[in-house]
Amino acid sequence: MLDTAYEWIKNLAFYLVIMTAVLEVLPGDTYRKYIRFFTGLVMILLVITPILKLTGSYGQFQAKYQGKEQEFQMEIEQQRKRFEEADICDFLPEEYLRDDSETEKESEKNKAGWSSEKSEKRGLIKVEDIRIGEDKEPNMESDTFRE
Repeated sequence: MLDTAYEWIKNLAFYLVIMTAVLEVLPGDTYRKYIRFFTGLVMILLVITPILKLTGSYGQFQAKYQGKEQEFQMEIEQQRKRFEEADICDFLPEEYLRDDSETEKESEKNKAGWSSEKSEKRGLIKVEDIRIGEDKEPNMESDTFRE
C-alpha cells in the first residue's frame, strides 16, 4: 500500500516537472491555454486513478474509455474514406464552380476579342500581344516606342 502511494506521488511530481518545463519552453502565449487545458485533463486522470482503483471502478472506467476510443477511431476511419472518395469540387463554394458551357462561351468571347463581364467587374486587364526582345527594323504600325 505504501509502495503504491509512493509510486503515485512520484508520478505526480514527475508529471508536474515535465508540464512546467513544457510551459516554459513555449515561445509565445498563443498555445499556452491549450497546453494547460490538456495537461490539466491528464493531471485529473493521474489524481483520480488511485481513487478509482481503491473503489474497484477502475476496470469499468478503463472499459468505457477503450469503447469510446474504438468508436472515435472508427469515426476517423470513416471520415478518411469519405475524404479519399470525395471530389475536390464538393468542398468548394458554389461561386468557384462554373458550368462548362459558361466557360466555353467565355473562352470564345475572349478569342474573338471580347472581354468577359466577370473580368471587367474584377478589373482584369486583357493582353493581346506580348513581344520579347528587340525588332531589328522599327515597325511603324506598332504602338511601342523606342528610344
